[in-house]
Amino acid sequence: MIRRLLLAGAVLVVGGCRPATWPGTDLAASPPASLTVYAAASLKAPLAAVRAAYESAVPGVTLTISSGSSAALRTQIEQGAPADVFLSADTANAQRLVDAGLAAGPAVPFAGNELAVVVPKDNPAGLRTPADLANPGVAIVAAGDAVPITAYATQLIENLAALPGYPGGFAAACAANIVSKEEDVQAVVAKIALGEGDAAITYATDVIARAGVTRVAIPPAANVRAAYAGVVVKAAPSSEAATAFLAWLAGSDGQAILAGFGFLPPP
Repeated sequence: MIRRLLLAGAVLVVGGCRPATWPGTDLAASPPASLTVYAAASLKAPLAAVRAAYESAVPGVTLTISSGSSAALRTQIEQGAPADVFLSADTANAQRLVDAGLAAGPAVPFAGNELAVVVPKDNPAGLRTPADLANPGVAIVAAGDAVPITAYATQLIENLAALPGYPGGFAAACAANIVSKEEDVQAVVAKIALGEGDAAITYATDVIARAGVTRVAIPPAANVRAAYAGVVVKAAPSSEAATAFLAWLAGSDGQAILAGFGFLPPP
């Protein structure tokens, strides 16, 4: 219900505004186009609202959203998958397409996020602080090594290990407690919601309005700021429409929707 209200509110707010302008783009003059957007799994919920708002603001343009691990989606684009826009949960995967000559322009920052330690609602392992992630027998669900959340989580663990009161060997103990590695962050959170693990490190936005989970507070000094970036794929058949969409997402209207789902401005 909360997610439906967020979606409806975002569409009403943005749908009632004129499309935001951006240097080099004219949304009102955008030709009819069907855009395929490959997007990080953590963007799945807000992009449903983005799609509704954008299609209302720019008649004739339709969006098809395909979500998954940023690394897996980037690999598919490298192999010729027909994407128009790529939205990554980090800057590295977007920049790799730029460096490979597969992007029509530079990577565009469009969102930020923070991390969260998530546990099942009943918290069977009794975690009270992130230090408890190192307790013997705690079952941690993680993502695959190439998934952006893994790099962010590794940095968080290093930051926590440097705080006063955290035990020696904290990072190694956390690594030893990992019981599975999932294909993307949504699969990680789903396992925790189902009680198939005691804890996970995810994006803060992944636990908003998610039934069956709760958060363990992270000391602000240790938290990690995630940076999201997007590119227009060079082979996109409707590059003008794709460029206009990415610019809109990074502009005030797109930012308003993302903020409604807990995302932060780009770092």
